[in-house]
Amino acid sequence: MLTKAKIAALAAGISFLALGSAQAVEIEYWQYVFDSRVQAMDKLIANFEAANPGITVKQTTFPYADYQTRVVAAKVAGQGPDVVQLFYGWLDNFVAGGLIQPLDPAVFPHDKIESDFFPIVTAMKRGEDYYGLPTAVRSLALFYNKAIFNEAGIANPPSNLEELLADAKATTKRDGAGNITSAGITMDMAGQDHHWWREVLIRQNGGEPYDAEGNVAYNSEAGAAALKFYTDLQTEHKVGLSGFMDEGQAAFRAGLAAMTIDGTFRLGAFSSNPFEWGVVELPANADGLRSNYSSYFANAIGAGATGEKLEAAQKFLTYITSPEAMEVWLETVGELPARRDVALTEKNLADPILGPFLKGLEYAHTTKFYDEAGQRQVAIDMVNRVLIDGQSIEDSLKQAAEAEQAIIDQATGK
Repeated sequence: MLTKAKIAALAAGISFLALGSAQAVEIEYWQYVFDSRVQAMDKLIANFEAANPGITVKQTTFPYADYQTRVVAAKVAGQGPDVVQLFYGWLDNFVAGGLIQPLDPAVFPHDKIESDFFPIVTAMKRGEDYYGLPTAVRSLALFYNKAIFNEAGIANPPSNLEELLADAKATTKRDGAGNITSAGITMDMAGQDHHWWREVLIRQNGGEPYDAEGNVAYNSEAGAAALKFYTDLQTEHKVGLSGFMDEGQAAFRAGLAAMTIDGTFRLGAFSSNPFEWGVVELPANADGLRSNYSSYFANAIGAGATGEKLEAAQKFLTYITSPEAMEVWLETVGELPARRDVALTEKNLADPILGPFLKGLEYAHTTKFYDEAGQRQVAIDMVNRVLIDGQSIEDSLKQAAEAEQAIIDQATGK
């Protein structure tokens, strides 16, 4: 928690954005509903308002599925947030829709952004302008249920893909008819598995998901091998089942999955799991090659913010991307601080839970999405064609590559 002294120091540190009058101003902050994130923002708003008695911040939340639609609808109605949260992969849609405005470099100097934040922050830059800053960044790791591992006689979690498969086989439970009652590993392409396939498994098979120009490059032997490894978990090895308990994280939380691949944002939700669990880096391939995917939600200033509201929004964005705010976010949500010096402390690196995620940042890749939802759906459909329709790996992969390239071409005007 922030002390009164820290709050006072923070207020002094950002006084260059003082409003210049005693007139009260209210701004709106929008984000999607995720309990720990809402709780963290409540704390940050309370801290900010205590240090800035002339500004009130109203937090408004919407379900994730409706979030982008509500932001667009508000813009059409001439309303909307003064500070808004967005996934980095939505940036082009938000810019094209006139939903957000560039950050003023006089308030948010580019050289400071690039020296203080992890390099993936540049995904919020278009041309010469930055459009937002993150409070936290994410990477992936393998969560495992220690009770299930102990029951199966497995001493250590997997360090490579071969061990992952062996451990999944040893921990899968079935009923008398052969149906999975507890999965060795979750399969959830709508969750984080599409990132695992795209940025990890493809690279571990010697390929790249996209070429230097941003075009689809996974219609290759590496892409096919990565897709086969993933779908074989269900079709060949029968250690996972797509759609089991609807979501992978739900199966893991219920104690009905030995392993799941998920992000740092899940730490807060998993803290209440009724069993002991651990975290390790994503398994390497046979040659020891590791890869990871890193992402983040950024905070941007709404296009409609002007005058005193703009100044207040800039002041609030400065605070919620400050070191102090990142510490609150880490404690409450579990997501990694977006500033290097806040994240890469000896304490964090030595932490058995945070350490694997931080190590993953060192070799992570950040996919440049043009239509995150659309590109994710391409991957979901690709896997479903194999698992449900029985389509060949090669044909489904080719169809996916063509569909995703069409999305990219439309977004870039090719």
